Amino acid sequence: MAEMRLDPGRLSARLRLEAPADEDDGQGGVNGGWTTVADLWGRVEPLRATPREEAGAVIAPVSHRVTIRYRQDVGHQMRFVFRGRSLLVHAVRDSDESRRYLICDCEETRP
Repeated sequence: MAEMRLDPGRLSARLRLEAPADEDDGQGGVNGGWTTVADLWGRVEPLRATPREEAGAVIAPVSHRVTIRYRQDVGHQMRFVFRGRSLLVHAVRDSDESRRYLICDCEETRP
């Protein structure tokens, strides 16, 4: 398999990686929250907007490809925060198994 070629200088977007964190609501339930895992550099590429209907309204969430240096602790259902926008991670792959970079397939979510 060919090695992924990427100029590290192209990882110029400042990102915050967050993981889901349930917080006790004080009444026996939980509130969904997020906790910061790391601040890191990456590359964010918008891919497409896919229109769909949700609650009777047509929305078009934007999918993104986020490339970062390899980390073992990145998984689906985590998110990146980029310029105030949340990018929910749906899939993570090391495309050439070199442990140099991770490619994350993400979808922009509403706050």
